[in-house]
Amino acid sequence: MKLEQNEEASLFSTTKIPDIFFSEYLSQSTGDAIKVYLYILFLSKYGKDIKLNDLSKKLALPLTTIQDALKYWEDIEVITKKGTGFIINNLQEKELHKLYNPKITFSPADIERNEKNKLRISSIEAINSTFFQGLMSPAWYADISLWFDKYGFDEQVMIALFSYCLKRSALHKNYVQVVADAWSKHNVKSYSDLEDYFQRQEVLQKIEKTIQKKLGITRPLTEYEKAYIEKWTVDFGYSLDIIEIALKKTTSKASFSFDYLDKIISDWHDRNLKTSDDVQNFLVQFKEQMKNKKEFEKKVKYNNFEQRSYNNFDNLYANSQG
Repeated sequence: MKLEQNEEASLFSTTKIPDIFFSEYLSQSTGDAIKVYLYILFLSKYGKDIKLNDLSKKLALPLTTIQDALKYWEDIEVITKKGTGFIINNLQEKELHKLYNPKITFSPADIERNEKNKLRISSIEAINSTFFQGLMSPAWYADISLWFDKYGFDEQVMIALFSYCLKRSALHKNYVQVVADAWSKHNVKSYSDLEDYFQRQEVLQKIEKTIQKKLGITRPLTEYEKAYIEKWTVDFGYSLDIIEIALKKTTSKASFSFDYLDKIISDWHDRNLKTSDDVQNFLVQFKEQMKNKKEFEKKVKYNNFEQRSYNNFDNLYANSQG
């Protein structure tokens, strides 16, 4: 009986047993079957040709027990019959094919899915070998498969996700999930989307540092403060020159808050002011309106609600510069 592995044997005298054997097969198998599997796994590294009788003697097991064990492993596709011997199958690859077992069909949609599954299998194997040295636990396979479906990432983005987390020494599921959520929130699907996202983040970080410097903030910005800046730059599409107009309004205040800045900038956005010129023109017009006290007093005299609105508006722009 000839024994082979379907992957290249290790150069050193070490018999590797994948973790998936312990999590998926150990508890379901008899002691004798496990004994047979471990020994033929060891022999397969050297392409040994061994007779069943010799195997029976070596393991001190009856011949029928050896035959039953081999049949058991063959039935669950851990080993494959080949001519006069067996191939010891790669258990990790076997589990991958369980996750992505394409249906044989002539439907164009199914053919496209089959090709997609092949790419996914290839990328998951790349993740396994690159980031886990071939020892990725079975639970990761299911999670990666779920993330592919949940986020719609292409294969390059999924590999980049693991590379990103590894560089930050945070290759654990909770962190990977947080990063994946953030990328998905910014509509990352393809690798070109990811490159665009990184470029936007780089610009955003520069704006954050500029705002910190201009406001004299020496501590790191909080997540809430960063969220405000992202809102102004990403959601509103405002450049730094517009934000700086709002920053100048803090110069005569004893204290300020990002909430105060957000109210000003959000008001500009609500008024559909798109450029720094739009904002400056609005502020000039507002100052001109403020000069006409009589008209203003007449407007609010008979309307308490409008008076309250004016007072809030007045406070908001009390520090308007130039």
